[in-house]
Amino acid sequence: MLIPFSPPRIDDKIIAEVSEALRSGWITTGPRTKKFEQKIAQYVNVPRVVCLNSGSAGLELALRWYGVQEGDEVIVPAYTYCATANVVVHCGAKPVMVDVREDFNIDVDQIKAAITDKTKAIIPVDIAGYPCDYDEINRIVNDPEMKSKFQAHTPEQKKLGRILVLSDAAHSIGAEYKQKKTGSLCDLTVFSFHAVKNLTTAEGGAICIALPEPFDTDEIYSELVTKSLHGQTKDALAKTKPGNWRYDVVEPGYKCNMTDILASIGLVELERYEQDMLVKRKEIFDSYSSVFSQYDLFEVPEYESENKKSSYHVYPLRIKGITEEQRDLLIQKIAEQGVGVNVHFIPLPMLTAYKSRGYRIEDFPVSYDLYSREISLPVYYDLTPEMINIVIQTILSLQGDIKDFLNKN
Repeated sequence: MLIPFSPPRIDDKIIAEVSEALRSGWITTGPRTKKFEQKIAQYVNVPRVVCLNSGSAGLELALRWYGVQEGDEVIVPAYTYCATANVVVHCGAKPVMVDVREDFNIDVDQIKAAITDKTKAIIPVDIAGYPCDYDEINRIVNDPEMKSKFQAHTPEQKKLGRILVLSDAAHSIGAEYKQKKTGSLCDLTVFSFHAVKNLTTAEGGAICIALPEPFDTDEIYSELVTKSLHGQTKDALAKTKPGNWRYDVVEPGYKCNMTDILASIGLVELERYEQDMLVKRKEIFDSYSSVFSQYDLFEVPEYESENKKSSYHVYPLRIKGITEEQRDLLIQKIAEQGVGVNVHFIPLPMLTAYKSRGYRIEDFPVSYDLYSREISLPVYYDLTPEMINIVIQTILSLQGDIKDFLNKN
């Protein structure tokens, strides 16, 4: 491939920091992981952060901490990656899907109608790095009518007294909503640090804790760490203190802690994220939009507004008026010219795992329309101006094909 879709940034600084982590002798959860947690908390302005081995683990741990279980419902957008709904199924609960708006994010107007006395959580997803409308979502869950429907079954649910807002911010670290960073916009927020993300640790994730009083964030941090270590009350770092070997297992937990090797990558990336990575990604977005906005055949994504600023994770270009099959043919032609593109995402109701559960894509017309015409363009740190121009010219070279498609439709 002449221009790959989204390779990670691996440079000498990262290699040196990983080497130093290896030489330190700490290759599991240790001082670098704890430092990374503190640095993320400072960056997004929340009291505590728990780092894990994936964003998916973060979403599931958060739901399990809140006591989501069989018979419960969790509202999710139909347009998202499968992990958002899979974790709900893992907990034995039912994903209740709602459609999205033209900006790819959950349609807040549909959330209220989807709430029942079984609803325990809402998982809004910041698709492509663009924040959802968090003030609107938070108003819904705090509305007296919605709170009166809420049926609490666990101490955590009784303490909160309402539906939990759990943000799937896998795409959006560094994004802003009303001048506040994602991570601090609702009760709990989960980031992903997967290899293709803006800020990567190869694999990894984090839970940002911003629950209101009377919750004790230090206590919740300890509970989540315990859940991530088989329910064990001490991690390897704590057990290194002289005579501190004894531990207990207070529940049959999970094994999803982050390691210091992963955290070492994250520490380097976070240090240069705001002034380097985000700047470069915005330049790429602006380059694409400055060209494609001049053509009637294309719809460019919204990534900045009065109240929102994206993390510039995915650039979802839409082609006007084409079908899903025609979009796929265009992707094939782009690939033949050596340019890697992608689609974000196949809506949940189109996947076998959810079709077999009775979900129908026909019930989510906006999700299908966005998906059927969307092509994600390359966005990554090492994408040069020359490479950006090749991507642009490759897309523009397809205008004849697109016009032929439109004439047939």
